Amino acid sequence: MDKLPHIVLPNLPETRLYTSTSTAVIQKTIVPRNRAQHGQYLQGQFKKAWDESHSSQLVTVGARDGVYLEFVSDPDAELVTKSLEDMKSKEIRLLNVRKVKNAADQLVTLATVYVSNNKRAYFVKKFSEYLSLNTDKGNPRHQDLVASISDIRTALLVESFWTDQTAPKPGQDKKWIEVWLRIDSGEDVNKFERLLAQLELEARQGVIKFPERTVKVIFASSNDLEKLTQSSDLIAEYRLAKTTSAFFMEMDAKEQADWIHNLQKRIVQSQDKLSSVCILDTGVNNGHPLIKPFLLNEDCQTVDAAWGSHDHDRHGTLMAGTALYGDLTPLLESNESISIPHILESVKILPHDGENEPNLWGYITAQGVSRAEIQAPERKRSYCMAVTATDSRDRGRPSSWSAEIDQLTAKWNEQRLFIISGGNSLHSIGVKEAAQHYPDIQVTESVHDPAQSWNALTVGAITNLVDIVETNLASYHPVAEARTLSPFSTTSSTWEENKWPVKPELVLEGGNLAIDDTGFATECDDLSILSTTYQPNSQGYFYPFNMTSAATAQLARMAGFIRAEYPDYWEETIRALLVHSAEWPEALKKQFMLGDKKSDYKNLLKICGYGVPNLDRARYSARNSLTLIAQAVLQPFDKKSGGGMRTRDMHFYDLPWPVEVLQSLPDNVQVKMKITLSYFIEPGPGEIGWKDRYRYASHALRFDINNPGESKEEFIKRINKAARQEDEELVSTQSASGHWLLGSTARDRGSIHSDTWLGTAAELATSNFISVMPKIGWWRERAHLGCWNRKTRYSLIVSIETENAEVDVYTPILTMLRLPIEIQS
Repeated sequence: MDKLPHIVLPNLPETRLYTSTSTAVIQKTIVPRNRAQHGQYLQGQFKKAWDESHSSQLVTVGARDGVYLEFVSDPDAELVTKSLEDMKSKEIRLLNVRKVKNAADQLVTLATVYVSNNKRAYFVKKFSEYLSLNTDKGNPRHQDLVASISDIRTALLVESFWTDQTAPKPGQDKKWIEVWLRIDSGEDVNKFERLLAQLELEARQGVIKFPERTVKVIFASSNDLEKLTQSSDLIAEYRLAKTTSAFFMEMDAKEQADWIHNLQKRIVQSQDKLSSVCILDTGVNNGHPLIKPFLLNEDCQTVDAAWGSHDHDRHGTLMAGTALYGDLTPLLESNESISIPHILESVKILPHDGENEPNLWGYITAQGVSRAEIQAPERKRSYCMAVTATDSRDRGRPSSWSAEIDQLTAKWNEQRLFIISGGNSLHSIGVKEAAQHYPDIQVTESVHDPAQSWNALTVGAITNLVDIVETNLASYHPVAEARTLSPFSTTSSTWEENKWPVKPELVLEGGNLAIDDTGFATECDDLSILSTTYQPNSQGYFYPFNMTSAATAQLARMAGFIRAEYPDYWEETIRALLVHSAEWPEALKKQFMLGDKKSDYKNLLKICGYGVPNLDRARYSARNSLTLIAQAVLQPFDKKSGGGMRTRDMHFYDLPWPVEVLQSLPDNVQVKMKITLSYFIEPGPGEIGWKDRYRYASHALRFDINNPGESKEEFIKRINKAARQEDEELVSTQSASGHWLLGSTARDRGSIHSDTWLGTAAELATSNFISVMPKIGWWRERAHLGCWNRKTRYSLIVSIETENAEVDVYTPILTMLRLPIEIQS
């Protein structure tokens, strides 16, 4: 393969005002009501709930300034939750939205709302106007809201705030609980902490702050939470705090000291040490001879000085070895030189205390990030974290931990790249079950918190390790075939349809399991990669490494290489290149795809994302396979001149296709164009429905391409209503969906979108216009937060590839862009 640098487009995209062409009509399900009877019933229920809520306050500690109410929908009907909050006032707030099944197995929506004493008249007025006033169309005023409410009651002191549906509520025994607070200022935090002291409730250090939410971890029983709800106006949600995984591998290490010396002679270390992989884990012991040159003492840190910065468990040092070398086995067997262009950093975020207790892990992660950046602010680093919760109860729903990672990655001018393990199926089911019920049990085991983060790259596991040579395992065979899903991997197959991101995005080698004819299964050295041990003096130099942790460290290594190669690339671009380089092995497709339809690929995405990344493809272009890169800034939203909000900018690219080269190819020659769009969203993680103005993502972006033969103006008018004349009829309104491998339904999830266009060379020659357009998010819908005019960075990657290696599509584009002709490296 040629090794040519990617081409960064030198010119900015064309910017146009954008209005969506979407004509989708929201279907309102209005429950038939007897107007007088229903309005009077709700008036009575509101008064009853208000009085009961006031009587439940804990006066001995401090009276609340308002009440908590619960609004209930009819079974299998929507509740118009956005009308339960007054956006002009901070005194009426929607706190959480939950869906539960009633005794008849029907889905009921419950919304908990805070109403201050000063705003009691807000709902009283709505019910009164519903009974007595009509709209211009003759319908009862506020009909959509009032008709959607089946009942109103006082909020239960724990149940109405417990949003962790699959986790048990605390009983009389205390548990670590996340308290989600509706907080607007630092004084509110101080007020709440003083209340905790009055109630003598133990709390973890630190808080996590999100838009309109702050999270604090406390140690409390059910009675404690009741007292807290009775005493505070600030409660929005309660969730069970997370416990992190423990990593134990009790296999014997093999002393191979002579291999170390041979390998050391072949290492080529870069003199430019600005590219770093920062490992957030159990610490790293940098005394290992393969790690020491790349990890200085001052770059070994900890979030708590009492823990020390050393590796107490071996997991962090295994991560370090893999983040530098990948699998050591082929390197030790080779005599070739080994170039390592990046260095390591380590921040210990796990204490040495046996099982890691529930904590505010988002806060601890943020502290680890801060330590690294204070120590070496000039470095360009990628964060690598294979620490996850032991359970998988979130199933795509944002947590305080995953949302904090989204917040850390998206901060303007401080964007960060996070690479996170998807978690391991064995933490929930054990080796025997994982082997005997493979792959069904892996497919249904959800990715673990915080790997549902929208902005992080989440890593699952594949395996190509199938050869068992250990004599004591002669009667065993591998559980997974070569190039199929690793028995350790987790997926997003059970997540709510089309609501959450594609996870994991990528899969890399995570090892295999061995099983005998009786069904007994075990891990083994032959089916693991090789890495560095944490006690080289007493345990030899190498140790087997597997699971999604090993896969995560390998992807972090790739990120370190790309950063060193292209120091000016944004974090969004490195993320995009890794996803863009990925492909699905045929064996993996055969394992999970029933056919070749878009729905089959959509199911594959939920299991293994976009496939296995290729480092060479991520780093280099070739004569017959080139990659174009655009890095740009776009403002998604703006204020209308007459009030209200609107979408603002779309970007338009006229790509410099080698038209003459493409048109000279035979008519039946197939070409591939791949497009990847990467950006970071800001999180809005409260459990309030994640729709309408309560969407989790601050904004979204989408891409589209013109149909073969569709002109620039026809394309722009098709996708942009603002470019049309009033009542203008369009020649074409359909996108070229038949050319896409995945299609918009499968790819338009999360904050990275990748798809492959397939067609003839002649068709591609006239498909050279690409647009990037904004979609709705809470920046626009919650304009009172003052984020409506924020800008977003994005990276757009476009590649074209011909099957014929002799066809040069690279040089003509350089010529068109007037860039110097690159010499192959």
